Amino acid sequence: MAGATVFDEILELLVPDRLLRDERATGEGVSVAIIDSGVERSVLSPIHPIEGAVFHENAAPKPYTGHQSAPHGTTVADIILRIAPRVKLYSADVFGPAGTCEVETVIAALRHALDVWKVKVVNLSLGVPEHKMQQLPRRQQLQRAIEEAYFRDVLVFAAAHNDHPLTRSYPAAFATPLVSVDKALFDDPLHFAYKLREHVEFQAHGKGYLGPFAREPATSWAVPHLAGIAARILSLKPDLKPFEIKTILYWMFRAGAGK
Repeated sequence: MAGATVFDEILELLVPDRLLRDERATGEGVSVAIIDSGVERSVLSPIHPIEGAVFHENAAPKPYTGHQSAPHGTTVADIILRIAPRVKLYSADVFGPAGTCEVETVIAALRHALDVWKVKVVNLSLGVPEHKMQQLPRRQQLQRAIEEAYFRDVLVFAAAHNDHPLTRSYPAAFATPLVSVDKALFDDPLHFAYKLREHVEFQAHGKGYLGPFAREPATSWAVPHLAGIAARILSLKPDLKPFEIKTILYWMFRAGAGK
């Protein structure tokens, strides 16, 4: 085409559907941690093994019994399994019976996912409001945990605030090295968009399929769509680095994955 650069010509060779819809792109061999409100194992496929733990502030994690603290995490898990049905799921319940969560609990769960479960992908469909992160040490501790994940080749997907850009939430407000995700509506759940705005880079399908609030558009449901897509890609090439996966997602969008 007129005015095309060598990059345009190369981009035309990339066919996103060949990656996303390859029969081998199932998430096989990829471990994903869902740091959320727990997962109700019996609601999901009974043949799909899910391991996990329940985390409390300043306490050792308790065993996962296959139950949720609230339906939110189960909706997230269901989305990931629909996108990448053969992933290995780990449930990190950071809310517990109290229904609240502190930054330190999220950090403990993230480190457990890295050190014990040794996952490749972390799904954080939650956000800590900016007013709770005014204390610089708390913000720095969370940032260091996210950076540690990156340097250990673990890709963290985090939800932008649902009121974005009026307010911000963490860890999505960190510029790097995670993947921040906002909500949008797509005809195909495997479609997504790259739209950089206030540190939020990607948009993914913002509706779920299971649970009382799944049909309400939310960033919580967008994150597992994109995390599942990354798991599909990783099942085709497990040794990809986080920056490589982000680059592939960007180039896939440029080549038409979100159109």
